[in-house]
Amino acid sequence: MSFDRIREKLNILADAAKYDVSCSSSGGTRKNDNKGLGDSHSSGICHTYTEDGRCVSLLKILLTNHCIYDCLFCVSRKSNDVKRAAFTVDEVVELTMNFYRRNYIEGLFLSSGIFKNADFTMERLLLVCKKLRLEQNYNGYIHLKTIPGASDELIKEAGLYADRMSINLEMPTEAGLKLLAPEKNHADVIKPLDFVQKNIAQFSADKKLIKHVPKFVPAGQSTQMVIGATPESDKEIMYTANAFYKNFSLKRVYYSGYVPISDDTRMPVLGTQPPLLRENRLYQTDWLMRFYGFKVQEILNDANPNLDIDIDPKLSWAIRNMQHFPVDINKADYKMILRIPGIGVMSAQKIVQARKFGKLRIDQLKKIGVAYNRAKHFITCLDSPYQLKDYQGTQIKAFILAESQSKYLKTDSNQLILF
Repeated sequence: MSFDRIREKLNILADAAKYDVSCSSSGGTRKNDNKGLGDSHSSGICHTYTEDGRCVSLLKILLTNHCIYDCLFCVSRKSNDVKRAAFTVDEVVELTMNFYRRNYIEGLFLSSGIFKNADFTMERLLLVCKKLRLEQNYNGYIHLKTIPGASDELIKEAGLYADRMSINLEMPTEAGLKLLAPEKNHADVIKPLDFVQKNIAQFSADKKLIKHVPKFVPAGQSTQMVIGATPESDKEIMYTANAFYKNFSLKRVYYSGYVPISDDTRMPVLGTQPPLLRENRLYQTDWLMRFYGFKVQEILNDANPNLDIDIDPKLSWAIRNMQHFPVDINKADYKMILRIPGIGVMSAQKIVQARKFGKLRIDQLKKIGVAYNRAKHFITCLDSPYQLKDYQGTQIKAFILAESQSKYLKTDSNQLILF
Protein backbone atom coordinates (compact mmCIF):
# COMPACT_ATOMS: atom_id res chain seq x y z
CA MET A 1 0.00 0.00 0.00
CA SER A 2 1.09 3.59 -0.65
CA PHE A 3 2.64 5.02 2.52
CA ASP A 4 1.86 8.63 1.55
CA ARG A 5 -1.79 7.85 0.80
CA ILE A 6 -2.22 5.89 4.04
CA ARG A 7 -0.61 8.73 6.00
CA GLU A 8 -3.00 11.22 4.37
CA LYS A 9 -5.99 9.02 5.25
CA LEU A 10 -4.70 8.66 8.80
CA ASN A 11 -4.39 12.43 9.19
CA ILE A 12 -7.95 13.00 7.94
CA LEU A 13 -9.67 10.17 9.78
CA ALA A 14 -7.78 10.51 13.06
CA ASP A 15 -8.57 14.23 13.09
CA ALA A 16 -12.27 13.50 12.49
CA ALA A 17 -12.24 10.94 15.33
CA LYS A 18 -10.90 13.39 17.93
CA TYR A 19 -14.38 14.83 18.58
CA ASP A 20 -15.39 11.54 20.19
CA VAL A 21 -14.31 11.85 23.83
CA SER A 22 -14.75 8.22 24.84
CA CYS A 23 -11.01 8.37 25.36
CA SER A 24 -8.72 11.40 25.62
CA SER A 25 -6.48 12.53 22.77
CA SER A 26 -2.73 12.69 23.27
CA GLY A 27 -2.08 15.43 20.71
CA GLY A 28 1.74 15.35 20.85
CA THR A 29 3.48 17.37 18.12
CA ARG A 30 7.21 16.79 18.74
CA LYS A 31 8.98 16.03 15.43
CA ASN A 32 12.19 14.19 14.67
CA ASP A 33 14.28 16.85 12.91
CA ASN A 34 17.82 15.71 13.71
CA LYS A 35 17.85 12.00 12.94
CA GLY A 36 17.09 11.27 16.56
CA LEU A 37 15.01 8.46 18.01
CA GLY A 38 11.20 8.54 17.63
CA ASP A 39 8.59 10.92 16.26
CA SER A 40 5.62 12.06 18.37
CA HIS A 41 3.09 12.34 15.56
CA SER A 42 -0.32 13.63 16.64
CA SER A 43 -2.44 11.46 14.34
CA GLY A 44 -4.40 8.64 15.78
CA ILE A 45 -2.94 7.88 19.21
CA CYS A 46 -5.11 8.43 22.28
CA HIS A 47 -5.35 7.03 25.79
CA THR A 48 -7.92 5.30 27.92
CA TYR A 49 -7.81 3.62 31.33
CA THR A 50 -8.51 0.03 32.30
CA GLU A 51 -10.59 -0.95 35.33
CA ASP A 52 -7.44 -1.43 37.45
CA GLY A 53 -6.15 2.05 36.55
CA ARG A 54 -3.60 1.24 33.84
CA CYS A 55 -3.23 3.74 30.99
CA VAL A 56 -3.71 2.13 27.57
CA SER A 57 -2.72 3.71 24.25
CA LEU A 58 -5.23 3.27 21.43
CA LEU A 59 -5.21 3.84 17.70
CA LYS A 60 -8.27 6.08 17.40
CA ILE A 61 -9.66 6.41 13.87
CA LEU A 62 -12.80 6.47 11.77
CA LEU A 63 -13.26 3.87 9.06
CA THR A 64 -14.55 6.77 6.94
CA ASN A 65 -15.76 10.34 7.41
CA HIS A 66 -18.29 10.00 4.58
CA CYS A 67 -21.76 10.18 6.11
CA ILE A 68 -25.34 10.10 4.85
CA TYR A 69 -26.54 12.31 7.74
CA ASP A 70 -26.34 16.08 8.02
CA CYS A 71 -26.11 16.64 11.81
CA LEU A 72 -25.30 20.29 12.41
CA PHE A 73 -23.00 19.56 15.36
CA CYS A 74 -20.83 17.04 13.47
CA VAL A 75 -17.70 17.90 11.49
CA SER A 76 -18.34 14.90 9.20
CA ARG A 77 -21.88 15.95 8.21
CA LYS A 78 -22.57 15.47 4.52
CA SER A 79 -22.95 19.21 3.78
CA ASN A 80 -19.62 20.15 5.36
CA ASP A 81 -16.85 21.01 2.90
CA VAL A 82 -14.02 18.90 4.34
CA LYS A 83 -11.57 16.40 2.90
CA ARG A 84 -13.09 12.94 2.74
CA ALA A 85 -11.32 9.61 3.04
CA ALA A 86 -12.05 5.97 3.72
CA PHE A 87 -9.90 3.09 4.88
CA THR A 88 -10.40 -0.36 3.46
CA VAL A 89 -10.91 -3.15 5.98
CA ASP A 90 -7.44 -4.54 5.24
CA GLU A 91 -5.81 -1.13 5.69
CA VAL A 92 -7.24 -0.78 9.22
CA VAL A 93 -6.13 -4.32 10.06
CA GLU A 94 -2.62 -3.72 8.73
CA LEU A 95 -2.29 -0.33 10.45
CA THR A 96 -3.42 -1.80 13.78
CA MET A 97 -1.03 -4.74 13.58
CA ASN A 98 1.93 -2.62 12.50
CA PHE A 99 1.33 -0.09 15.28
CA TYR A 100 0.84 -2.89 17.80
CA ARG A 101 3.99 -4.77 16.82
CA ARG A 102 6.02 -1.59 17.24
CA ASN A 103 4.50 -1.10 20.70
CA TYR A 104 2.92 2.23 19.70
CA ILE A 105 -0.52 1.10 20.84
CA GLU A 106 -2.22 -1.47 23.03
CA GLY A 107 -5.61 -1.36 21.34
CA LEU A 108 -7.94 0.00 18.68
CA PHE A 109 -10.75 2.55 18.94
CA LEU A 110 -12.80 2.24 15.75
CA SER A 111 -15.79 4.34 14.73
CA SER A 112 -17.19 5.48 11.40
CA GLY A 113 -19.45 7.84 9.56
CA ILE A 114 -22.51 6.04 8.24
CA PHE A 115 -22.19 5.35 4.52
CA LYS A 116 -24.91 3.68 2.39
CA ASN A 117 -26.83 2.46 5.46
CA ALA A 118 -26.36 1.34 9.05
CA ASP A 119 -26.01 -2.39 8.30
CA PHE A 120 -23.44 -1.84 5.53
CA THR A 121 -21.31 0.29 7.89
CA MET A 122 -21.66 -2.13 10.83
CA GLU A 123 -20.66 -5.03 8.57
CA ARG A 124 -17.38 -3.29 7.70
CA LEU A 125 -16.61 -2.54 11.35
CA LEU A 126 -17.39 -6.14 12.27
CA LEU A 127 -15.18 -7.42 9.47
CA VAL A 128 -12.22 -5.43 10.84
CA CYS A 129 -12.71 -7.04 14.26
CA LYS A 130 -13.06 -10.55 12.83
CA LYS A 131 -9.94 -10.24 10.70
CA LEU A 132 -7.94 -8.97 13.66
CA ARG A 133 -9.16 -11.68 16.02
CA LEU A 134 -9.35 -14.68 13.69
CA GLU A 135 -6.75 -14.06 10.99
CA GLN A 136 -4.15 -12.04 12.89
CA ASN A 137 -4.77 -13.75 16.24
CA TYR A 138 -4.88 -10.27 17.80
CA ASN A 139 -5.87 -10.29 21.47
CA GLY A 140 -5.43 -6.59 22.25
CA TYR A 141 -8.15 -4.17 23.31
CA ILE A 142 -10.88 -3.20 20.80
CA HIS A 143 -13.38 -0.41 21.43
CA LEU A 144 -16.03 -0.53 18.72
CA LYS A 145 -18.77 1.96 17.96
CA THR A 146 -22.27 0.53 17.61
CA ILE A 147 -24.01 1.99 14.57
CA PRO A 148 -27.59 3.17 15.35
CA GLY A 149 -30.10 1.25 13.25
CA ALA A 150 -27.86 -1.77 12.60
CA SER A 151 -29.44 -5.22 12.87
CA ASP A 152 -29.39 -7.17 16.14
CA GLU A 153 -27.51 -10.03 14.45
CA LEU A 154 -24.60 -7.80 13.43
CA ILE A 155 -24.44 -6.10 16.83
CA LYS A 156 -24.49 -9.43 18.67
CA GLU A 157 -21.69 -10.84 16.50
CA ALA A 158 -19.64 -7.67 17.01
CA GLY A 159 -20.01 -8.10 20.77
CA LEU A 160 -18.18 -11.42 20.55
CA TYR A 161 -15.05 -9.70 19.20
CA ALA A 162 -15.07 -6.23 20.83
CA ASP A 163 -14.01 -5.53 24.41
CA ARG A 164 -16.13 -2.41 24.73
CA MET A 165 -18.97 -1.08 22.60
CA SER A 166 -20.36 2.43 22.70
CA ILE A 167 -23.05 4.39 20.92
CA ASN A 168 -23.42 8.16 21.05
CA LEU A 169 -26.62 9.63 22.47
CA GLU A 170 -25.51 12.91 20.80
CA MET A 171 -27.87 15.38 22.53
CA PRO A 172 -29.14 15.02 26.12
CA THR A 173 -32.79 15.43 25.10
CA GLU A 174 -34.91 14.29 22.17
CA ALA A 175 -35.93 17.91 21.50
CA GLY A 176 -32.28 18.98 21.23
CA LEU A 177 -31.51 16.11 18.88
CA LYS A 178 -34.47 16.92 16.62
CA LEU A 179 -33.38 20.56 16.48
CA LEU A 180 -29.90 19.76 15.12
CA ALA A 181 -30.34 16.30 13.58
CA PRO A 182 -33.98 15.83 12.47
CA GLU A 183 -33.19 12.46 10.84
CA LYS A 184 -32.10 10.91 14.14
CA ASN A 185 -33.90 9.92 17.33
CA HIS A 186 -33.00 8.54 20.76
CA ALA A 187 -34.94 5.33 20.16
CA ASP A 188 -32.31 4.19 17.66
CA VAL A 189 -29.68 4.59 20.39
CA ILE A 190 -31.69 3.07 23.24
CA LYS A 191 -32.59 -0.10 21.28
CA PRO A 192 -29.01 -1.37 20.73
CA LEU A 193 -27.93 -0.28 24.23
CA ASP A 194 -30.74 -2.37 25.70
CA PHE A 195 -30.04 -5.28 23.35
CA VAL A 196 -26.34 -5.41 24.21
CA GLN A 197 -27.00 -5.06 27.94
CA LYS A 198 -29.46 -7.97 27.91
CA ASN A 199 -26.94 -10.09 26.04
CA ILE A 200 -24.19 -9.18 28.53
CA ALA A 201 -26.49 -10.33 31.33
CA GLN A 202 -27.40 -13.53 29.44
CA PHE A 203 -23.78 -14.46 28.70
CA SER A 204 -22.90 -13.79 32.34
CA ALA A 205 -25.73 -16.06 33.51
CA ASP A 206 -24.70 -18.80 31.04
CA LYS A 207 -21.13 -18.67 32.35
CA LYS A 208 -22.36 -19.85 35.75
CA LEU A 209 -23.89 -22.97 34.19
CA ILE A 210 -21.63 -23.73 31.22
CA LYS A 211 -17.87 -24.20 31.44
CA HIS A 212 -16.84 -22.59 28.16
CA VAL A 213 -18.82 -19.45 27.29
CA PRO A 214 -17.36 -16.85 24.90
CA LYS A 215 -16.76 -13.33 26.16
CA PHE A 216 -19.35 -10.76 25.19
CA VAL A 217 -18.40 -7.07 25.48
CA PRO A 218 -16.39 -7.78 28.67
CA ALA A 219 -15.53 -4.09 29.23
CA GLY A 220 -19.20 -3.03 29.00
CA GLN A 221 -20.83 -0.10 27.21
CA SER A 222 -20.54 3.68 27.27
CA THR A 223 -22.19 6.67 25.62
CA GLN A 224 -21.49 10.33 24.93
CA MET A 225 -23.50 13.56 24.99
CA VAL A 226 -22.61 16.87 23.35
CA ILE A 227 -22.87 19.74 25.86
CA GLY A 228 -23.57 23.35 24.99
CA ALA A 229 -24.87 22.97 21.44
CA THR A 230 -28.49 23.09 22.62
CA PRO A 231 -29.98 24.89 25.64
CA GLU A 232 -30.50 21.97 28.05
CA SER A 233 -30.03 22.64 31.75
CA ASP A 234 -27.48 20.71 33.79
CA LYS A 235 -30.42 19.04 35.50
CA GLU A 236 -31.71 17.65 32.19
CA ILE A 237 -28.23 16.44 31.24
CA MET A 238 -27.51 14.65 34.50
CA TYR A 239 -31.01 13.17 34.85
CA THR A 240 -30.53 11.65 31.39
CA ALA A 241 -27.10 10.31 32.38
CA ASN A 242 -28.49 8.88 35.62
CA ALA A 243 -31.30 7.10 33.75
CA PHE A 244 -28.82 5.56 31.29
CA TYR A 245 -26.54 4.37 34.10
CA LYS A 246 -29.47 2.68 35.84
CA ASN A 247 -31.27 1.26 32.81
CA PHE A 248 -28.29 -0.02 30.83
CA SER A 249 -25.55 -0.50 33.47
CA LEU A 250 -23.19 1.75 31.53
CA LYS A 251 -19.54 1.91 32.51
CA ARG A 252 -19.26 5.60 31.58
CA VAL A 253 -21.21 8.53 30.26
CA TYR A 254 -18.97 11.10 28.55
CA TYR A 255 -19.76 14.80 28.30
CA SER A 256 -18.26 16.60 25.31
CA GLY A 257 -18.21 20.40 25.36
CA TYR A 258 -19.39 21.59 21.94
CA VAL A 259 -16.70 23.13 19.73
CA PRO A 260 -18.44 25.53 17.28
CA ILE A 261 -17.94 24.26 13.73
CA SER A 262 -21.08 25.65 12.05
CA ASP A 263 -22.40 29.17 11.49
CA ASP A 264 -26.03 28.01 11.72
CA THR A 265 -28.21 30.36 13.80
CA ARG A 266 -29.51 27.45 15.90
CA MET A 267 -26.07 26.93 17.46
CA PRO A 268 -23.39 28.94 19.29
CA VAL A 269 -21.57 31.29 16.91
CA LEU A 270 -18.16 30.44 15.53
CA GLY A 271 -15.41 31.57 17.87
CA THR A 272 -17.41 30.80 21.03
CA GLN A 273 -15.21 29.05 23.59
CA PRO A 274 -16.15 25.42 24.34
CA PRO A 275 -17.83 25.13 27.79
CA LEU A 276 -14.88 23.32 29.35
CA LEU A 277 -15.55 24.41 32.92
CA ARG A 278 -19.19 23.35 32.66
CA GLU A 279 -18.05 20.04 31.18
CA ASN A 280 -15.75 19.57 34.16
CA ARG A 281 -18.56 20.31 36.64
CA LEU A 282 -20.71 17.67 34.93
CA TYR A 283 -17.91 15.11 35.26
CA GLN A 284 -17.57 16.01 38.95
CA THR A 285 -21.32 15.48 39.41
CA ASP A 286 -21.07 12.17 37.56
CA TRP A 287 -18.26 11.16 39.94
CA LEU A 288 -20.36 12.08 43.00
CA MET A 289 -23.22 9.93 41.72
CA ARG A 290 -21.05 6.90 40.98
CA PHE A 291 -18.53 6.89 43.84
CA TYR A 292 -19.70 9.21 46.63
CA GLY A 293 -23.24 7.99 47.24
CA PHE A 294 -25.04 11.13 46.07
CA LYS A 295 -28.39 10.94 44.34
CA VAL A 296 -28.73 13.18 41.33
CA GLN A 297 -31.80 14.85 42.90
CA GLU A 298 -29.66 16.05 45.81
CA ILE A 299 -27.30 17.93 43.50
CA LEU A 300 -29.69 19.14 40.79
CA ASN A 301 -33.41 19.80 41.16
CA ASP A 302 -36.09 22.34 40.28
CA ALA A 303 -34.66 24.82 42.78
CA ASN A 304 -31.12 24.31 41.45
CA PRO A 305 -31.35 23.32 37.75
CA ASN A 306 -27.75 24.31 36.94
CA LEU A 307 -24.42 23.68 38.62
CA ASP A 308 -22.48 26.49 40.27
CA ILE A 309 -19.58 27.33 37.97
CA ASP A 310 -17.56 28.98 40.76
CA ILE A 311 -17.36 25.94 43.04
CA ASP A 312 -17.49 22.16 42.66
CA PRO A 313 -20.84 20.35 43.13
CA LYS A 314 -19.92 18.70 46.43
CA LEU A 315 -19.07 22.05 47.99
CA SER A 316 -22.21 23.55 46.47
CA TRP A 317 -24.34 20.79 48.04
CA ALA A 318 -22.66 21.26 51.43
CA ILE A 319 -23.25 25.03 51.41
CA ARG A 320 -26.94 24.49 50.64
CA ASN A 321 -27.24 21.90 53.43
CA MET A 322 -25.39 23.42 56.36
CA GLN A 323 -27.81 21.69 58.76
CA HIS A 324 -25.64 18.55 58.34
CA PHE A 325 -22.45 20.35 59.43
CA PRO A 326 -20.09 20.57 61.19
CA VAL A 327 -19.37 16.83 61.25
CA ASP A 328 -17.32 15.28 64.05
CA ILE A 329 -14.67 13.46 62.03
CA ASN A 330 -14.03 11.05 64.91
CA LYS A 331 -17.66 9.88 65.11
CA ALA A 332 -19.26 10.26 61.66
CA ASP A 333 -19.91 7.20 59.53
CA TYR A 334 -18.06 6.58 56.27
CA LYS A 335 -20.94 7.70 54.03
CA MET A 336 -21.14 11.08 55.78
CA ILE A 337 -17.36 11.58 55.67
CA LEU A 338 -17.51 11.12 51.88
CA ARG A 339 -19.86 14.11 51.69
CA ILE A 340 -17.44 16.51 53.36
CA PRO A 341 -15.79 18.93 50.89
CA GLY A 342 -12.03 18.40 50.71
CA ILE A 343 -12.20 14.69 51.53
CA GLY A 344 -11.95 12.07 48.79
CA VAL A 345 -12.62 8.33 48.80
CA MET A 346 -9.08 7.28 49.80
CA SER A 347 -8.88 9.93 52.56
CA ALA A 348 -12.27 8.84 53.92
CA GLN A 349 -11.12 5.22 54.05
CA LYS A 350 -7.90 6.20 55.83
CA ILE A 351 -9.83 8.28 58.38
CA VAL A 352 -12.08 5.34 59.26
CA GLN A 353 -9.04 3.08 59.73
CA ALA A 354 -6.87 5.61 61.58
CA ARG A 355 -9.44 6.62 64.19
CA LYS A 356 -9.55 3.03 65.48
CA PHE A 357 -6.25 3.83 67.20
CA GLY A 358 -7.23 7.17 68.69
CA LYS A 359 -8.99 10.44 68.03
CA LEU A 360 -7.66 12.36 65.04
CA ARG A 361 -6.08 15.80 65.13
CA ILE A 362 -5.68 18.47 62.43
CA ASP A 363 -2.08 17.57 61.60
CA GLN A 364 -3.05 13.90 61.21
CA LEU A 365 -5.89 14.81 58.82
CA LYS A 366 -3.44 16.79 56.68
CA LYS A 367 -1.03 13.83 56.57
CA ILE A 368 -3.89 11.55 55.53
CA GLY A 369 -4.49 13.80 52.51
CA VAL A 370 -7.48 15.91 53.56
CA ALA A 371 -7.64 19.34 51.89
CA TYR A 372 -7.94 20.96 55.30
CA ASN A 373 -8.34 24.56 54.13
CA ARG A 374 -11.59 23.47 52.52
CA ALA A 375 -12.70 20.79 54.98
CA LYS A 376 -12.14 22.93 58.12
CA HIS A 377 -15.41 24.77 57.51
CA PHE A 378 -17.39 21.53 57.74
CA ILE A 379 -15.67 19.37 60.38
CA THR A 380 -14.55 19.22 63.97
CA CYS A 381 -11.78 17.03 65.36
CA LEU A 382 -9.87 16.67 68.63
CA ASP A 383 -8.05 20.02 68.42
CA SER A 384 -10.42 22.08 66.25
CA PRO A 385 -10.30 25.77 67.24
CA TYR A 386 -13.34 27.10 69.07
CA GLN A 387 -15.58 29.31 66.89
CA LEU A 388 -17.52 32.21 68.36
CA LYS A 389 -20.05 32.22 65.51
CA ASP A 390 -21.49 29.88 62.91
CA TYR A 391 -20.87 31.13 59.40
CA GLN A 392 -23.54 31.04 56.73
CA GLY A 393 -23.05 29.01 53.56
CA THR A 394 -22.57 32.15 51.45
CA GLN A 395 -19.83 33.36 53.81
CA ILE A 396 -18.01 30.02 53.63
CA LYS A 397 -18.22 30.12 49.83
CA ALA A 398 -16.65 33.59 49.84
CA PHE A 399 -13.84 32.41 52.16
CA ILE A 400 -13.02 29.42 49.95
CA LEU A 401 -13.11 31.43 46.72
CA ALA A 402 -10.81 34.03 48.26
CA GLU A 403 -8.33 31.28 49.13
CA SER A 404 -8.59 29.61 45.70
CA GLN A 405 -5.95 30.06 43.03
CA SER A 406 -6.69 33.03 40.83
CA LYS A 407 -6.70 31.03 37.61
CA TYR A 408 -10.06 29.56 38.64
CA LEU A 409 -11.56 33.03 38.87
CA LYS A 410 -10.11 34.77 35.82
CA THR A 411 -11.73 32.62 33.14
CA ASP A 412 -14.22 29.81 32.78
CA SER A 413 -12.28 28.15 29.97
CA ASN A 414 -9.91 26.30 32.31
CA GLN A 415 -10.46 22.79 33.56
CA LEU A 416 -10.45 22.31 37.34
CA ILE A 417 -9.14 19.50 39.48
CA LEU A 418 -11.78 16.88 40.26
CA PHE A 419 -12.30 17.86 43.93
